[in-house]
Amino acid sequence: MAMDLTTPPPPDRPADAFAAVVAMRRLAASVERAAVDEALAQGWTWAQIGAALDLSAQAAHKRLAPARRRLFND
Repeated sequence: MAMDLTTPPPPDRPADAFAAVVAMRRLAASVERAAVDEALAQGWTWAQIGAALDLSAQAAHKRLAPARRRLFND
């Protein structure tokens, strides 16, 4: 069942709140990876990507480089 991320769960349902947090983290990571891939395809540098994400170029590359993601997702 898909989670509705537009309305926060009530405070008396912490399990639902935690599930919403996990779903939002996964969605954010997916959007971030897609944006990085598109930025790289458009010729952005890691410095530009890092600046857009409030990270150093090195931190952005270490966390988001497509080749590194494949290593951690296999």
